[in-house]
Amino acid sequence: SMASPALLMRVVASAYSVAEKAATIVRNVMSAGDLGIVEKAGPNDLQTKADRLVQMSICASLARKFPKVTIIGEEELSTDDVTEELIEDGHCEEILKKPCPAQYTGIKEEELVIWVDPLDGTKEYTEGLLDHVTVLIGIAYGGKAIAGVINQPYYNYEAGANAVLGRTIWGVLGIGAFGFQLTEAPAGKHIVVTTRSHSNALVNECISALNPDTVIRVGGAGNKIIQLIEGKASAYVFASPGCKKWDTCAPEAILHAVGGKITDIRGNSFQYNKEVKHMNSAGVLATLRNYDYYASRIPNNVKQSLVP
Repeated sequence: SMASPALLMRVVASAYSVAEKAATIVRNVMSAGDLGIVEKAGPNDLQTKADRLVQMSICASLARKFPKVTIIGEEELSTDDVTEELIEDGHCEEILKKPCPAQYTGIKEEELVIWVDPLDGTKEYTEGLLDHVTVLIGIAYGGKAIAGVINQPYYNYEAGANAVLGRTIWGVLGIGAFGFQLTEAPAGKHIVVTTRSHSNALVNECISALNPDTVIRVGGAGNKIIQLIEGKASAYVFASPGCKKWDTCAPEAILHAVGGKITDIRGNSFQYNKEVKHMNSAGVLATLRNYDYYASRIPNNVKQSLVP
């Protein structure tokens, strides 16, 4: 008889279905029309009813199946009173059919940390920039991002009334990443994607130093990594604190699974063990290819201004 799939593959297969359920919740909250917006630290730091319901759905669904896994979500919420209709019990069969990479076959539940951003790009969501929005579920082991799921609830939303909305991208280190067409940015073009709503002098100085042909300003870390893996941008550069571990864990796993690289602005890799501080206080530098080209052009004063 077949051995049952390794824990990692079961977690990813469940996270896939949980992310699809999350997307349905995101779309339902938007179509019902009451976003229930709360300001957290200020007008650029918002929480909606979708953030709250999605986080409860993801965390409660995964905790029920994998009770010893550490799950860290962006919102400060209890999952004690989660209603049954928020629970997703399904999994993606396709993922379970893939063999687990040998280095991950012995993982135990208590060794995994799952980082959850229920709605990455909340500000854009409230403003109707729906293609910026993602749901992020990142899976870490030994402090490293090793697997991730990114759902875009509104992928295809401009394609007309009969379009199928949404898609789910997933990846595991040593297997690859799926659910999209891997594309490299045009050769010789320097297209930088950066923040839309968290700009400042340092962010702009850093971008100028790269002498880009084009700068794209969009919301959401998940969305920015998708720009890289689909060839719409050649580098994601954010010379500022503000990004958190739940923003980068899932995107990092997917980017690394296809040979890309993400670090802070100083070139340090991110750590994802459960004790780590949540803020990526030295910013983000990510590319699918040619990381060294961009890293070598970050000004020293920018690096010195950002303390990990």
